[in-house]
Amino acid sequence: MNNKVKITFLGGVGEIGKNMTAIEYSDEIIVIDAGLTFPDDELPGVDIVIPDFSYLIANKDKVKAILLTHGHEDHVGSLPFLLQYVNAPVYGSRLTLSIVENKLKEHPKVKLKAVAVKPRNVLKLGSFTVEFIKVTHSIAGALALSITTPAGTIVHTGDFKIDYEPIDGQMTDLTRLGELGRKGVNLLLCESTNVCRKGYSMSEKTVGRTLETIFESHKDNRIFVATFASNIYRLQQILDLAEKYKRKVAFTGRSMINISEVAMKIGELHYNRENIVDIEKVNKMDDKEVLIVTTGSQGEPMSALTRMAGGEFKNLKLKENDLIVFSASPIPGNEKNVYKVVNALYKLGADVIYDELADVHTSGHACQEELKLMHSLVKPKFFIPVHGEFRHMKLHKELAMSLGMEARNIVVATLGLQVELTPNSIKEVGYVTAGQRLVDGYGIGDMDSNVLKERKQLSEEGICVVCVNINNIAGEVTGDPFIITRGVVYAEEQEAFVQDAKAAIIASLKEQDLRGMEPAVIKSTLRRKVSNFIFKRTKRRPIILTIVTLD
Repeated sequence: MNNKVKITFLGGVGEIGKNMTAIEYSDEIIVIDAGLTFPDDELPGVDIVIPDFSYLIANKDKVKAILLTHGHEDHVGSLPFLLQYVNAPVYGSRLTLSIVENKLKEHPKVKLKAVAVKPRNVLKLGSFTVEFIKVTHSIAGALALSITTPAGTIVHTGDFKIDYEPIDGQMTDLTRLGELGRKGVNLLLCESTNVCRKGYSMSEKTVGRTLETIFESHKDNRIFVATFASNIYRLQQILDLAEKYKRKVAFTGRSMINISEVAMKIGELHYNRENIVDIEKVNKMDDKEVLIVTTGSQGEPMSALTRMAGGEFKNLKLKENDLIVFSASPIPGNEKNVYKVVNALYKLGADVIYDELADVHTSGHACQEELKLMHSLVKPKFFIPVHGEFRHMKLHKELAMSLGMEARNIVVATLGLQVELTPNSIKEVGYVTAGQRLVDGYGIGDMDSNVLKERKQLSEEGICVVCVNINNIAGEVTGDPFIITRGVVYAEEQEAFVQDAKAAIIASLKEQDLRGMEPAVIKSTLRRKVSNFIFKRTKRRPIILTIVTLD
């Protein structure tokens, strides 16, 4: 009997975000996570970035299940797009599936077959047997996976940390992980996000104690707390403090309002509804009675806190002595946006506390000692680091080797890589199509899209539109050319630039016999002449649009 299992990496390796892994045996595939990532400055106008899952679309009849480790966007965000092509049941914790269902309201044509699971539930999915294992993360309902396959047991940690003081009282199920390790685990897929950090991650309760000190020392201030909407444990501590210090709570930001409602309905978040007020009522309340929980901890341009900092939030104006707590650390790449908001808040006279000043945030990802504990419990024969940039995965390989694993038993994967696992071997066997797909409004494109190239050119070089009317019989330009530029020259130079450009266009066209010439040929010639003129004048290469009308 063939006992070879293939593992295909469609996202989450060599990068942070858009996590997606496929495990395949014979004609059966199970998919772990379907995440997204957010665009950087190199992708102007793009809303989100999702994996290229054309491999799954080509094998859609083989996909038996989609398993979700938890409800963060980098693990569930591309699910609405995958489900448009792959009709498979989706398994996850109750909170994870509630977040997915809420997300699918924006995709009404997508059908979801949701199956809620709990820790230690075991499912038979064709040739695979999947057990869900409780892990602690920065969101409730996080699960690791133990997958029994014909090639042996595969453990996928998902995102995790080992918090000895979890808010819900249920820490990572180290007992079950140890039992699996004693029985024998063939392959460990373990997250690598915080492999660069020594020691242990800070407990969530430490953040709660810091927040309580802040509440105690700012009894007369309005308090604003910006955090991740998905961090239910943080929200629970904040809401408990509000009740203790007799403050009414107003939520701002769509995601904050939606997730708090979802989490309360399923019992993951507990609070007294009478303690919640609409943001419109805050201005009529005493400062000491107010707590505002808001989005915007990453300096997102359209978030509630960013609009408050810019004086553009219609329901509330910030004032001196307001206290703003950033209960989150900047995601790498967001530092500039975050500190821009912090500076704006200071200019308004507000007091600001962020992670560099106090323990107001802790990561949900395992640091080095926690990763070592995971390896030591599971005792895998083979190891593949996941959920990290290449540097993270390389360091995670070195960490595993420091614990005694041989380098030949470790694979550092790249996007599209297929790995073949047998009971006694692991090897790379090839690549499938993988990478990025760009979601922009209702459109989905790729990195080679002309739309993206043109946007970059527009943002960097500008645009010039030239309209010329030509008498095709006489071969003469009739009237002045009409020229519009955007992003090419400064206002004070505009008039002289346009006049000189018109003169250059007329002079260049007079050099040619235009009688009977095709408009396409005239447009091409005109575009080249205008481009050369602008480059000599400005050293720029804007997009040139030419319109030629014939009398």
